[in-house]
Amino acid sequence: MSNFMFSLNATLPVFLVIVLGWFLMQKKMFNENFVDIINKFVFKVSLPVLLFKDIATTPIRDAFDPKFVIFCMVGTTIMFMGIWALTSIFMKDKSMVGAFTQASARGSAAVLGIAFVQNIYGNSGMTPLMIVSAVPLYNIYSVIILTFCANNQDHSDKSATIKRAFKNILTNPIILGIAAGVPFSLLNIELPPLVLKTVTNVAQTATPMALLAVGAGFEGRKAIKKLKPTMIATFIKLVALPAIYFPFAIAMGFRESALVAILIMVGSPTTVTCYIMAKNMGNDGVLSSSIIVMATLLSSVTLTFWIFLLNRRQTVKVFSLPLIKLRWLFLLVTQVSGCRMLGIRLRMEQMKCGLLRVIRMLIIMRPIMCSMIKVVPQAFILPLIPALSVVIHA
Repeated sequence: MSNFMFSLNATLPVFLVIVLGWFLMQKKMFNENFVDIINKFVFKVSLPVLLFKDIATTPIRDAFDPKFVIFCMVGTTIMFMGIWALTSIFMKDKSMVGAFTQASARGSAAVLGIAFVQNIYGNSGMTPLMIVSAVPLYNIYSVIILTFCANNQDHSDKSATIKRAFKNILTNPIILGIAAGVPFSLLNIELPPLVLKTVTNVAQTATPMALLAVGAGFEGRKAIKKLKPTMIATFIKLVALPAIYFPFAIAMGFRESALVAILIMVGSPTTVTCYIMAKNMGNDGVLSSSIIVMATLLSSVTLTFWIFLLNRRQTVKVFSLPLIKLRWLFLLVTQVSGCRMLGIRLRMEQMKCGLLRVIRMLIIMRPIMCSMIKVVPQAFILPLIPALSVVIHA
């Protein structure tokens, strides 16, 4: 119950400030020109300063863990690139690809991270290391994806688009703010009190102003038309990504605060930065704001659920599969999806139709396979895998 109340206290005020921004826009206290100015200020000044402060004041040397850093960096890369690839294939409206990808992958790691873990364990644990490892990549990949998917740019010349993406990375204010903070974090350099106070004052304007801008820019009628991609992105962000990443994290030996840090990395609500960057880089701001609102509203429930699940020892036992069990599970996946080891390619239609079957059957078969693996020799299990795939495809 305490975790739920903390989740609620962490996410509900965010939602209420968004509602306030929408209300002020309806009452004509905000106008589009004012909101555009807020977006530019947040994008070019307050958000870079906020991320500089978060990174610069985050000590990582004492808790440095190469395995955890690699997991966060590789996991972030797979998360962004995987969602981008699948969205580019399956989403019919290509104008939404950039905003959908960013909002599905990018969470509020820097905003929720340290406070969330401290509330549970009394210290920040591995969260500062996660922030330094993942947040810079959040922004680099977001810039690349939003550049390639910008609706106000001509993408026929691939070399020009690549150059533009590279230029956007080097000139992006948010990335520059993070880059400026990294040396302070790595070298444990403390900011002078005068500088820290000034930076803090500016940084504190970022989140409320960005949330007000999200609310003011929220267009209900347009958002309703994009309810389906909004719900799918919210499901990916809050449910699917943690469900995919936790088995690997647990199998690699991460426990307690490290697991909660990974939860924040992959399962925290979509950050308000998504809207600011989407609006400033020619992508779908309506979809971004819709996903932020929906994910923020539902995250108190999902975060509490994942914390409850991670605190149960049975969960760790179920997911802590030896490598041989993971190999058998992989064989089952490859057989079920029809991806033969001989290199035969399936048509995209077959993969699309079989994807839901694979996920559904893996959920159903997991307890059975885990039980069989414990008591039945490998020689008896492996011949059953092709047979199971035939049954599933039938």
